[in-house]
Amino acid sequence: MDKDKDSKNIEREYIVPLRAAWSKTPRYKRANKAVKTIKEFIARHMKVYDRDLNKIKIDRYLNEEVWFRGIKKPPAKIKVKAFKEGEIVRVELAVLPEKLKFKKAKEERVETRAAEKTAKSKVVQEVPAPKEESEEKKKETDEKKAATVEAMEKFEKQEHKKAKHKTGGKIDKAQQVRKNSLKAR
Repeated sequence: MDKDKDSKNIEREYIVPLRAAWSKTPRYKRANKAVKTIKEFIARHMKVYDRDLNKIKIDRYLNEEVWFRGIKKPPAKIKVKAFKEGEIVRVELAVLPEKLKFKKAKEERVETRAAEKTAKSKVVQEVPAPKEESEEKKKETDEKKAATVEAMEKFEKQEHKKAKHKTGGKIDKAQQVRKNSLKAR
């Protein structure tokens, strides 16, 4: 038996022909069709059960490469690597173009910095909190909170009254004349 068939983790490289599939579709759907064609090709060649396209995950850099020239002009063929892990198949570009290499390296640096920051914040959070406050301090803080809530409610009522009286507004003389003439009729 073949070594690929025995193991559950399989890695293969393919050159996927796309032109034959996307040339049959309207121009405004071609990149979408190219992505779907990649998934169908991989499902057929990596022996995905029921050829379920939901079990095939396309790498974002592969997707960017397909969409690079827009929806109307995807590449005619593309070289990909497929990794089968259990039932899920991951597909990525075999060779990253220079532009995407820099972008990927930049994103990896950002991720490592974020991981470092979260690790530092966890260390800071592990510092023990001060012991509980006395009951008197708790009562004082509760009273302060209640006082601020009451003050805000009182302030909101006053503002509402002011706004209520302002909504009538001033009527200029021309509008007053029109109202009076309508009443007379």
